[in-house]
Amino acid sequence: MHIEQSILNKVNEWLTPTFDEATQAAIEEMMTSAPKELEESFYKNLEFGTGGMRGVMGVGTNRINKYTLGKNTQGLSDYLHKSFPNEQLKVAIAYDCRHNSNTLAKVVADVFSANGIKVYLFSDMRPTPELSFAVRYLNCHAGIVLTASHNPPEYNGYKVYWQDGGQLVPPQDAEIIKVIEDLKYSEIKFEANNDLIEYIDTEVDEAFAKSTVENASFNTPTEAKANLKIVYTSLHGTSIKAIPNVLAKAGYTDVNIVPEQAEPNGDFPTVVSPNPEEPEALSMAITLAEKIGADMVVGTDPDSDRLGVAVRDLDGKIKLLNGNQTMVIMTAFLLEQWKRADKFQGNEFIGSTIVSTPMMLELAAAYDVECKVGLTGFKWIAKFIKDFPNQQFVGGGEESFGFMVGDAVRDKDAVAAILLVSEIAAQAKASGSSLYQELLNLYIDFGFYKESLISITKKGIEGANEIKQMMIDLRENPLKEINGQRVICIEDYQASKGKDFMNNEEFEIHIPKSNVLIYYLEDGSKICARPSGTEPKIKFYFSVNGVLEKIENAESVEKELDNKIAGIISAMKLN
Repeated sequence: MHIEQSILNKVNEWLTPTFDEATQAAIEEMMTSAPKELEESFYKNLEFGTGGMRGVMGVGTNRINKYTLGKNTQGLSDYLHKSFPNEQLKVAIAYDCRHNSNTLAKVVADVFSANGIKVYLFSDMRPTPELSFAVRYLNCHAGIVLTASHNPPEYNGYKVYWQDGGQLVPPQDAEIIKVIEDLKYSEIKFEANNDLIEYIDTEVDEAFAKSTVENASFNTPTEAKANLKIVYTSLHGTSIKAIPNVLAKAGYTDVNIVPEQAEPNGDFPTVVSPNPEEPEALSMAITLAEKIGADMVVGTDPDSDRLGVAVRDLDGKIKLLNGNQTMVIMTAFLLEQWKRADKFQGNEFIGSTIVSTPMMLELAAAYDVECKVGLTGFKWIAKFIKDFPNQQFVGGGEESFGFMVGDAVRDKDAVAAILLVSEIAAQAKASGSSLYQELLNLYIDFGFYKESLISITKKGIEGANEIKQMMIDLRENPLKEINGQRVICIEDYQASKGKDFMNNEEFEIHIPKSNVLIYYLEDGSKICARPSGTEPKIKFYFSVNGVLEKIENAESVEKELDNKIAGIISAMKLN
């Protein structure tokens, strides 16, 4: 097969003595036996997306390996020295359960230390939210976590956190990428200064647990906690290092861990995908819950930033909630707790994203707080906290099963969120209600909002081009009607412009540019198209809503809304 000269130039660079013999041998093997794989490995450089840098492990510029991560770290080291001159620089590093995470984390620590930077390296895998907490607790200038979240086993990744404990955001991200791109691989300093590497564990663990219990506990009676039967699964990931301890410290005594999934394992052997967004991922936990009569199932993805929640519906059957539903339940509960405690000062806000449920805006209005809405990715919610220091962050989330309670952690945090949802469930049960019934009460008060998501995977170079063309078509040939409903507004976040067709007016969008399109229909439905920043996918988000007059009507109203979503998907030829 023909391989472009630009790709061959990269390949030849990786065959020089700058790279170790094992890397060179792997490349030579691909050249003779797997030219397509060679092209995929070198046709581009891995890029920072909404969740940092993620990719398949292997050799090449488009793969996660010691050289691509070493180059990132060298560039970040140079940038830190420039940004904080004459300071003793400090960084914290954590890693998850994935293959090579521990060795790659040590490579990253070596490069930082070789650049004279003090490194706090966790001695074993830890949840991602604990890294965010550790950055501020240890007064670090930055933090790194080696994780690929819920991606398949062949993936790993590199997420960068800044001084505030939030993920890297503009303008630092573009500036750091420029520094990295200008570096040569030969400039990476791999020789560690082990005197600058300090291993951390118990002290930070205990501080993190204490902070979580303080932030996510709300005066739930001891008896109510004891009466809540929880099934919990870590899906072979890192949350096993924190959640059982936090729940125990908070007073929850009936926590049943799924034994087959308790052992951390980067192959994730019992699930198709270790993603609590997928119903299959929690199937073993749900089976256990049915067996022992549990009230609630909770599970996390491998790095413990996303949570899945399943509860008993009105018929007593286990029902998996989606991320919008858990976000609404937790936000409403927090707002009500703040109101009862008379904590509102008039400067509070909650956070959400452009692809999440519009119901968050309804909640904010009811409690007279602001709802700040940002781009997809929790880094934007964390950025609100940094950008508006005179405002108080109550909580917030995004549809992809992430939530943040207060500002002690500046990223989505399944540890605190699972404690919070346990508090809600325990209090609801003690009062003769249930977590699901509380959700339906919110639908009666604010409207029944139903959301759905379709992810279309398109791998490789051809897939990337197909995704690009889909977005071009939606922009240049916009749909005027979908499922019998007029399109009344389109927002284009890449162009920072919107068009209101009802009034024939254009308007500016004051949110950072992103390759996102949102269609609004005349019946209040919302459709969002967004290529993933970290995976070979294009995602379509759907939100519809209706009126729920009484709880007994919930099933029929939900069916109507499901049919409406199915109609939209069919009309857009996405099925």
